[in-house]
Formats: sequence, structure tokens, C-alpha cells
Amino acid sequence: MVNDKRLFYGSCFALITTAFSFSIRAGILPQLGDELGLTAEQLGFINSMWFFGFPISMVIGGIIYHSVGPKIIMQFAFFAHALGIIMTIYSGSYFGLLFSTFLIGLGNGCTEAACNPMIADTYQGVKMSKMLNRFHMWFPGGIVIGSLISKFMTDAGMGWESQIWIILIPTLIYAYLFFGQTFPKSTAAITSLSDNVKAMISPLFFFMFCCMALTSISEFGPQQWVGLILSKSGAQPMLILALVTGLMAVFRYFGGEAVHQFNQTGVLLGSAILATIGIYLFSTQTGSMAYIAAIIYAMGIAYFWPNMIGFVADKIPKSGALGMSIIGGIGMFSNVIFQPIIGGWIDSDRAEAAAQGLTGDELELVAGQATLGSMVLFPAILIILFTVLYFWMKKREEPAMATA
Repeated sequence: MVNDKRLFYGSCFALITTAFSFSIRAGILPQLGDELGLTAEQLGFINSMWFFGFPISMVIGGIIYHSVGPKIIMQFAFFAHALGIIMTIYSGSYFGLLFSTFLIGLGNGCTEAACNPMIADTYQGVKMSKMLNRFHMWFPGGIVIGSLISKFMTDAGMGWESQIWIILIPTLIYAYLFFGQTFPKSTAAITSLSDNVKAMISPLFFFMFCCMALTSISEFGPQQWVGLILSKSGAQPMLILALVTGLMAVFRYFGGEAVHQFNQTGVLLGSAILATIGIYLFSTQTGSMAYIAAIIYAMGIAYFWPNMIGFVADKIPKSGALGMSIIGGIGMFSNVIFQPIIGGWIDSDRAEAAAQGLTGDELELVAGQATLGSMVLFPAILIILFTVLYFWMKKREEPAMATA
């Protein structure tokens, strides 16, 4: 018999492992650089392995999910997480850290590849959207917890190795919760892999594919650069980040109610509008108003990721686990494409501000706000796309209602 609660809690702790590997690793970068004599460029390559491994295992996991099921995928996730964590602690070299971070990225991708369709297989309709939102709340929630743990341990003078050990705690918990459990039968097994691919070769899936690239960068773009861009705005960048991720966790907890009230397309459209307003306020306001912008921005991006996954599961069900994994994978690859572009915007805006005679804090503020002004483009385009989607889905549902 399937113990759906235990499987769901196990999934949540697996996602907390992903979040800890993201936030704690970010917190120990200065120590890693100092103790191992690594340059900023080398640290950047180490971090890139996290993003590189993630979509690879996510897509492969989606391909094999219908044949092997979530159990084997999560067994590999535990192996990759545990080995990656231990190797990180004991490698003591640049190339060792590259490989260990890649392994952790593989484990993170497996978590998404297995748990998203497993939750979709366990719950149906509005309940599925509710549980997917509650599952995904633990990524921002875990980032907040992991960031605070890392800050406390760093301030207490504890080494980076002891911080990495912390990531093993949720790893062992999810392994315990999954151990010996009966997993739900994959609904993807009803259709073949070729049927999954055929379902994805459709205008709607391609449309959502493009939307996912923009929702992902709308979420991760401003957050990735918040420290650099808002450093001279009169607000504390890390408090902004903690506020955004903390509120995201709260909003995702109640995500099922939002979907029930406005349906998935309505939630996505409203999210795009709020995200646009939030980033625009970031680009124009300073001081305490930056915190107001953070609240609006968090309300906007909180529902993007889980409801994009949920939409594919609900509206393109024959795409199966592969469809959900491909959508999640493009979200990660989107950051690989757009992050360097954003970096180029920052360099260009700095040069333009310097050409105007600005220097010091004033130059950094003007350049940072100009870059944020450019980032408004991402969710602004989504307002148009999700408006189209809203009426598209409304028109699609009319024949079904007429038939009923």
C-alpha cells in the first residue's frame, strides 16, 4: 500500500537537500577560495557544475521514469548526493570539487525528475496543484534555512567542511522516509516513450517551453544578482533575498487555494503582472521601498515554477514525466543562457554611467537600476504570453463544457 504522506515528506526533504546544497555552498565560497587558493573564476566553474548536472539528470530521469519508476531514480539521487557531499569534504582540490559538485547537481536533478511526476501520479486535479506548490515551497524555504545556518556557523568560526556535513542531514532523512516504501505506479507507463514525445510535439507544449525559459530567468535572474545590483540602494541585499525566498515559501504553501480560485492560467498571468511591478520598483526605488518591491516581487515569482510543472502535468498529460522534466530542464538551461547576458548588461550600464561622469556609490546605483530596468522585459513579455494562454485555454475548454 502506498503511504502518500511519507512519500510526500520524503520528497520535501529531498528538495531541502537541493536547497541546502545551493545556499550553504554559496555561503562557504569565500572560505573555499581562501583555504584552497582558488580564483573567483575557478569558484564560478565549481558553481556552474551544480547547474550543469541538474538538467542532465532531470531530462534523463524523465526519459526513464515511465520504465523504472521513481524508486530507482531516488536511489541514484541518494547515491549522488551522499557521494558528492563526502567528496566535497575530502577532495581538497579544484578538480575534486568540480566533480563532487557535478554529482550533487545530478542528485538534485533526479529529485525533480522523480518527485514531480510521483506527486502528480499520487494526487489529481486541484489537489495535485496544491501538493506541487507545497512541495516546491521547500526550495525557497530550504534556501532561507540553509543561508541562516551557514551565516551562523561562519560567524561562529566553524569551517566550511562542517557546513557541508549539514547537507547530509536532510539527505539521510529522505533516504529513511523512502526506504521500504511502495511507490505509486507511473501513469506514464500507460503510454510509451514515443507517445510522450508525440504529445510534446504540439503548439501548446512548445508555447509552454518558451514561457518556462522566461519564468525561470524572471525568478533566478534578479535573485542571482541582488547582492551586486542592490548593494548601494540603501537596502540590505541579503535581507532582500531572505525576504523574497521566505515569502515564496509561504505563498507556495497556500498555492493550491490560489489555483482553485483563479485556475492555473489565471495564477500565471497574475504572477507575471506582479513580477513585472516588483522588478520595476526594484529599478526605481531605494531604501525602505526596496523591501516593498521585494514583497510584490515574491508574490509574483512564487507560483511560476510549480504551476508551470503542474500545467504540463494537467493539460498535456500524455507527455508524462518526460514532459515535466523537459520543462524543468529548460528552466535551468535558461539561466545558463541569460545569466551571461545580464552580466553584459551590468558591464554596459556601468560604462554608460561612468561616461556620464558618475563615480562610486552613485555609479553603482544608477548602473544597477538600469540593469533591473532591462530585466523588467522578461516578465513583461510573459504578461502578453500568459494573456494569450488564458484565452487559449478558455477557448479549448468551451467545447468540453458544451459536450458535458
